Amino acid sequence: MILSTFGALFILSSALGLLKKPDVYLRISVTAKASTLGISLILASAAIFFNDFSVTTRVVAIILFVFLTISIGGHLLARAAYFTKTPIWKGTKIDDLAGQYDEVTHELYSEKYHSSIKPEKSENNI
Repeated sequence: MILSTFGALFILSSALGLLKKPDVYLRISVTAKASTLGISLILASAAIFFNDFSVTTRVVAIILFVFLTISIGGHLLARAAYFTKTPIWKGTKIDDLAGQYDEVTHELYSEKYHSSIKPEKSENNI
């Protein structure tokens, strides 16, 4: 009962964060983290309640699947939002990715890579 209550509270906080956060990047972050933890706690409570090996293995598989898909999906949504130049909240202090993406290929360069090893155009790179 304790795990399912905490899971429901995390899912509720995820829903409230989705309504209250000012931009898409913060909304993705809140929903990806809080809902994943909430779903995992509710599934863990189901595994404890049923106390059966087959239920427990299914719950573990579902939790692993949820962790993988929600984190990757959230990353891809945020990346797509950044590529389409979705506005950042005006309270954001630093945009760490500004100037780090190649506009054509959408590759991310680190500052060291970008300044010293940036591919040069030649006759063969047309």
